[in-house]
Parts: sequence; structure tokens; C-alpha cells
Amino acid sequence: MISISAERIAAIEARRDELQNAMSAPDLAPDEFVRLSKDYAEILPVAEAAREVRRLRAELEVLGGMAEDPELREMAEDEAREIEGKLPEAERVLALKLLPRDAADDRPAMLEIRAGTGGDEAALFAGDLFRMYQRYAEEQGWRVEMISASASDVGGFKEVVASVTGQGVFARMKFESGVHRVQRVPTTESGGRIHTSAATVAVLPEAEEVDIHIEDKDLRIDVYRSSGPGGQSVNTTDSAVRITHLPTGLVVIQQDEKSQHKNKAKALKVLRTRLYELERERLASARAGARKSMVGSGDRSERIRTYNFPQGRVTDHRINLTLHRLPEILAGPGLGELVSALVAEDEAERLAALDDVA
Repeated sequence: MISISAERIAAIEARRDELQNAMSAPDLAPDEFVRLSKDYAEILPVAEAAREVRRLRAELEVLGGMAEDPELREMAEDEAREIEGKLPEAERVLALKLLPRDAADDRPAMLEIRAGTGGDEAALFAGDLFRMYQRYAEEQGWRVEMISASASDVGGFKEVVASVTGQGVFARMKFESGVHRVQRVPTTESGGRIHTSAATVAVLPEAEEVDIHIEDKDLRIDVYRSSGPGGQSVNTTDSAVRITHLPTGLVVIQQDEKSQHKNKAKALKVLRTRLYELERERLASARAGARKSMVGSGDRSERIRTYNFPQGRVTDHRINLTLHRLPEILAGPGLGELVSALVAEDEAERLAALDDVA
């Protein structure tokens, strides 16, 4: 565990006080107040954790002096042992708050699920995953908005894209990116044989217009009649939109809405998010060292989890965690335990990386 120096703690608390005083200055411009308020909100939990570490260390120092008095020694040593038990956790909390944050953690996320190997069974599994995330999001108080969906003939989805908004969405959902594998007996299997299918999940932080500026000259926009189900008005108007981003070759197609305007807006939202992710990946590659995070790589070609129906278990291969609670996990609430374990492992890895450097 990294020990945070007294000088560092003093600097954190001094910065909090400096911001607090600056916000109280007369004739402060509104935009400057907003900027200072944001900085203050970010440093306040760090300063509170620093104050707790400083308090516990100060109490230990006082108790050390009291222990030199024979009449107070036993009481002082008992209290010191209690504080020594609390101090490592307080220092761990402070170290976690000092870790570099992913700037995208507080953003909403674009959730994309695509059926992989396994045909109809893979599409059914993609539907199971989407419903799992919907229920988990509902439990977290998040909102899920369908952006586009391509349903399979037997149920489920060949592909589904949704926007998830709420507090800390990307921070918890980002570990879901990768290949999810299912092992079960399909309903159409008369011989009772277990089939293995897969679906790919991608969780991308949503971008705002201020993050990614798209030039009109960089876009080719085609409109055409929607295909597939959707009603007579959908199929008889040029409402479907295909947007091609010429510099990157990215193509986004949107046809779920009856309105061409709505389809264009949704397509631009997806395009902006994918361009933002490309930029994040470029910056991450530029900063990457020899050590690659096992949990947080976000590699969408990596097999990350297996859902085994005959054994009623779910195994996350990145952290070697197996839970024999498959129905509860697919129902949504049980997913929280898996996500929390992944978050904790990621934090432990990043703390260890800091410790290696220190």
C-alpha cells in the first residue's frame, strides 16, 4: 500500500480551502464560479479522505506519548491498536481517490450487443443479455433508450443498440465489453445436446457535440425507404438514413423511426460516440506501457464470461470468479455482484501499478 505523505495531505486540504475562498470572492463571474464549483466538488471527497487519515495519524501520535506514562499505558495501547486497525483502510480509501480517473466514467454509455457464433441461439442469447442490462439499469435508477434493433426470426436480436443514462453509468458498465459465451440446450434441440453460442457486447462512453465536432463536408448522407417491419408509413417514405464519415469510413444506418429527422439525429449520436471511442483508443495506445490491465482493457474480441445453464453458473474469466446464481444474474440484480468484483479488481490493479512505480 502506498503511504500518502503528510505534505501531500496538507496540499490537498490547502487546495480545498483555496477553492472555497475563491468561490466566496465578491463580483465573481458566473462562468468562473461554475468552473471553481466543479473543481471544488472534485476535490472535496479527496480532502475528506485526507482529513480522516491525518486525524487517525495524529491520534496515534498522541497515544504514543500517553503510552510512556505507566498509568495510561494499557489504555493508550488498546486505543492505539484500534486505530492501527482503521488506518490502513483509511489510507487505501485516500489512495483510491487519488488514482487518475477515467474522464469518461461519469458519462452515459452506448450499449451495443451483437449475436455471434451460434445462429438463432446466439440471437436469443443477445436478447437475454439486453434484458439483463435493462433490469440492472432499472435497479441502478438509470434510463435505457433503444436506438436501433434488428430482431431475429425466432426472437432475440441480431443486433441491438441502446443509450444508457444515469449516475456513473460508464464507470460500472465499461467492464461488460467483450465476448459473452452461453452453454445450454436450445429449445429446438430434440437430442438434449448442449450448444455453445456467443454474443459480443460493446459499451462506449457517449460523446457530446463539444467533444467531437463533425464537419458537414466530412459526411455523406443517403436517405432511402426503410426495410423490414415498421408499418406502412415507414416503408413508403424515404425515412431511413445512412451516414458515412468519409475520413474514417465509419458507416451508421438508422431506420427505426418513421421520421427522417429523428433517424438522422440518432445516427449522428451513434457516429459521434464511435468517433469519440476511436480517439480514446488512440490516446490509450499512446499512453500504454508494458503492463496491460487484465480487467479494463475493453477488448471486444476477448472472451470475458461464460453462462453455463446446465450447471447454473456464471464465470468471469478475467478475475476467475464463478457464481452459481445464473438465473439471478440474468434477471438483473445478481449482475451487481459481478460488476462490483470487477470494479474492485480494477482498483486493486491500478493501486498495485502505482505501488510499483513508487
